[in-house]
Amino acid sequence: MRGYVLASLAVSASLSAAQGTPAAVTTNNPVGATYEATLLDKSSTDIRGTVVGTSNSNGTGVMFNVNLYGFPDASLGPFIYHIHSTPLDPSGNCTTALAHLDPYQRGETPPCDATQPQTCQVGDLSGKHGKISGGAFTASYLDLYTSTQEGLGSFFGNRSLVVHSANATRLNCANFTMVSAGSGSGSPSPSGSPVPSSSASASASAGGGGSPTSVSPPITSFTGAATKEKAISAGLAVVGGLAAFLI
Repeated sequence: MRGYVLASLAVSASLSAAQGTPAAVTTNNPVGATYEATLLDKSSTDIRGTVVGTSNSNGTGVMFNVNLYGFPDASLGPFIYHIHSTPLDPSGNCTTALAHLDPYQRGETPPCDATQPQTCQVGDLSGKHGKISGGAFTASYLDLYTSTQEGLGSFFGNRSLVVHSANATRLNCANFTMVSAGSGSGSPSPSGSPVPSSSASASASAGGGGSPTSVSPPITSFTGAATKEKAISAGLAVVGGLAAFLI
């Protein structure tokens, strides 16, 4: 019985540590700032459409309008889509988008829990707001953790959108481009937010969600796995202490 309890504590502590710092709600976004991604005309897929993000009218979060269509057989789904950390290079190769936008270095496991969107990767739009079964897909929603304020790790205006099949194959993609700069200016940090690591990586290429960084994300290696391993090790160390106490 004691062994079962210790094993349960180990799993719980490791998963909790791996999820890292919750994402901060973004505030003071320039009102009316709008960025749009229009999927490329690729011969390899019929998937087309646009994703448009506009600052919420009160400056908190971003309203997304999603209109995607041409999805193949539903057996390849559910289809998923994310904001990725870097823009596509001129070739339009979707792999050049690198990893998901993840300024808090959460990593991709465990999967996003839509009931706790602050614990998901910032760029995991379908994880937070719904996957695509096939055919045509339209949705409108408020995402509180992305930003139209340049310099924040949660800013998506200089990044890219990638649509995947269920097995994570990249099917189509696009760069976000500015439609409107909006009006007003925000503070350099989300109100009341903790400041995550500002180390640059493909997963956190614009630094922490609450830390001003350069507008163009650097292209560097993904470090999410290493960060997660450290978090899990820390969780196991806590369990080791509990085990010594129980014994």
